[in-house]
Amino acid sequence: MEVLKIATAGSVDDGKSTLIGRILYDTKSLTTDKLAAIEKTSKQKGYDYLDFSLATDGLVAEREQGITIDVAHIYFSTAKKSYIIADTPGHVEYTRNMVTGASTSQASIILIDARKGVIEQTNRHFFINNLLRIKDVVVAINKMDLVDYSEDVYNKIKADFSELMSKRDYQDQKITFIPVSALKGDNVVNRSENMSWYTGQSLLEHLEALDKKDIFNVGTPRFPVQYVIRPKTEEFHDFRGYAGKVYGGELSVGDDVVVLPSQTKSKIKDIYFYNEKYQTASRRSSVTITLEDDINVSRGDMIVKEGDLPTIDKQFTANICWMDSTQLTPGAKYVVQHGVNKVLAKVDKIHHKIHPDYSGIETDVTGLKVNDIAQVTFKLNKPVFYDQFKNHRTNGSFILIDTQTNNTVGAGFIQ
Repeated sequence: MEVLKIATAGSVDDGKSTLIGRILYDTKSLTTDKLAAIEKTSKQKGYDYLDFSLATDGLVAEREQGITIDVAHIYFSTAKKSYIIADTPGHVEYTRNMVTGASTSQASIILIDARKGVIEQTNRHFFINNLLRIKDVVVAINKMDLVDYSEDVYNKIKADFSELMSKRDYQDQKITFIPVSALKGDNVVNRSENMSWYTGQSLLEHLEALDKKDIFNVGTPRFPVQYVIRPKTEEFHDFRGYAGKVYGGELSVGDDVVVLPSQTKSKIKDIYFYNEKYQTASRRSSVTITLEDDINVSRGDMIVKEGDLPTIDKQFTANICWMDSTQLTPGAKYVVQHGVNKVLAKVDKIHHKIHPDYSGIETDVTGLKVNDIAQVTFKLNKPVFYDQFKNHRTNGSFILIDTQTNNTVGAGFIQ
């Protein structure tokens, strides 16, 4: 079954956790004991309704403050798809958490409180979706029940958000506006009878209808080798397979391929999944590939189609989200984890810091603090094979690891 990962973003009290809880409730994805706990706690708080936010706010501090702090992953399924919702915090001090949750998502939901409209935080949420090249963004205008389900309010917020869209540098996004009431259930899973003026899909209907070709960059297959398989049995004495996951496109038996970094050429002989043979390995499938030629291939190498090579270089420029309390400074050294490869890198130059509210850039930056986003050039101690993030999200992204603490201190997106 197809799996769709969705990132969510919203400001304090926009109702993001309630929206997710409503989806789980209406799709009957809550366990009996979880539902009973929500009913009990809602009564204890004196509510005459079910507090669906209790289904997602897992930390004690989240339940006490009524905010989202950590990134939670919520799983549920319908008859058509399986879903993973990355419930990310929307506060400015948790920008790194939002980037982490959204970096692997194929779609996104930005919540706006119908009473407040587009605010500064909305700019930040949309900027991060733009930065991470998320192709399908739903702008869910929530709490429509508190503005009497007004079409005028909806149209005003839609117009304000459309002005924000003109500032983006990524034009391949599809933006869909849906008026909802997470608390009452309007247009979340089922269409609302209170907004007859809205003729579009409910939120879940929109997610169910998303086509893979509309949300993935397809056509540039990359196969990082994770493991070389050499069985120690007589039956498979001469077997030499390369296990990994296909990203960005498809690989088929007979394809002319190049192994990086050696740039040795060969052809794909067989594609295995366990003991079954396949003609084609589709995007995101984990398979074992054999080649027609007995060549040297190791963990960390990459198999690509001939004539469709990535960039091979010992430096790159990337947008960085800094996640550590210790500043990033020019000259500092980190380990770049790019796919299965680890490479020692030095910060060559901080070009500028990017204000995630679309207010511009800041030059003459001497260091990056936690939650800062900036454009940085790195020099590496050996070549890596990469694509621009806008063309290939997997092969164009990496993480930075502190050489002393071994902590993940940054996430990068190659320009």
